[in-house]
Amino acid sequence: MARKARQKSESGIYHIIIRGINRQSIFEEEEDNKRFLEILEKYKEKSEYKIYGYCLMGNYVHLLLKIEGEAIEQVMRRICGSYVYWYNRKYDRIGNLFQGRFKSEPVEDEAYLLIVQRYIHQNPIKARLVNSIEEYKWSSYDEYVNKKRLLDRDFVFDILDNDRDKAVEKFIDYNNETSVDSCLDIEKKPRITDEKARDVIKKVCRVKNTGDLQNFDKEKRDLYLRELKEKYSLSIRQIERLTGINRGVVLKA
Repeated sequence: MARKARQKSESGIYHIIIRGINRQSIFEEEEDNKRFLEILEKYKEKSEYKIYGYCLMGNYVHLLLKIEGEAIEQVMRRICGSYVYWYNRKYDRIGNLFQGRFKSEPVEDEAYLLIVQRYIHQNPIKARLVNSIEEYKWSSYDEYVNKKRLLDRDFVFDILDNDRDKAVEKFIDYNNETSVDSCLDIEKKPRITDEKARDVIKKVCRVKNTGDLQNFDKEKRDLYLRELKEKYSLSIRQIERLTGINRGVVLKA
């Protein structure tokens, strides 16, 4: 079946989501988050895009970009390709890191632009990672409030108020409002319970106890680990917890 054509934005502004393959974490350490932001900055001038928002979550990323030079597909190939190359070298792994092609939606008016950037900034709260927006370290919220080099914040501020100080105040108030906005998001699969995951591991790996997987030779163990992640969508943390196999080993398999 032919996949649906990407909807083109007349304004050039897109809300974009990329996610880890099989819900895999794409940011293991703070260095990984920093590297992704460095790559985002590196290609800004070369690919000619503006950054109106971002939020790096554990296994997915929200971006709010205005594409002005290269096509959105080329921009994302550069960003994702560069990060995957670096990530695979660091963690001694091969293969895809991101799930299929990225998702995107056009942002055609100022009202929806404000909604999307708030939705992105409130993601960590909805995921129950923090209690307030300013607590989260890896979103563009802090860059809006405390000027930094990566973000193109003037466009959003100009929508809110011509006076910069008032615009910042309005931005803070707006982003901290309780909202029920519905925007582009990742497709969340039902979480597999540990009880069900244990049954899957025992059946797939043909073991009496999930911890027995530790005793397999490396090639056979990694074959089963890949199957548990890719075919049965068990998370890396869940496999580690139930089998006792080190997270790094599960990640590289």
